[in-house]
Amino acid sequence: QLQASGGGLVQAGGSLRLSCAASGFTFDDYAISWFRQAPGKEREGVSCISMSDGSTYYADSVKGRFTISSDNAKNTVYLQMNSLKPEDTAVYYCAALQTTRDCIATMNGDGMDYWGRGTLVTVSS
Repeated sequence: QLQASGGGLVQAGGSLRLSCAASGFTFDDYAISWFRQAPGKEREGVSCISMSDGSTYYADSVKGRFTISSDNAKNTVYLQMNSLKPEDTAVYYCAALQTTRDCIATMNGDGMDYWGRGTLVTVSS
């Protein structure tokens, strides 16, 4: 089971840190991915981390502003979001797939083993 948290309302240019905590399994052989879905838009893969080797991926829309990291002791993955823009407004979801492949393969969201409930991020202009 995954639990995403940390969303909220922030002004443009501000920061938020999202957390994705796992229970019932450990992240060791998983890819952990963040997705977002804005109203009226399709789900978008935002970032991911391969827990097997620590490699990461970022969508072009967030590159340089978002940072994904993990705390294996806490079985938690974080998404630090800086320089937020109104277009970052969306419900953010984390998901996990047991795989040792590069996590970029998870960015379409297909076949994920676990999904967390979303957390709403609202960026005001």
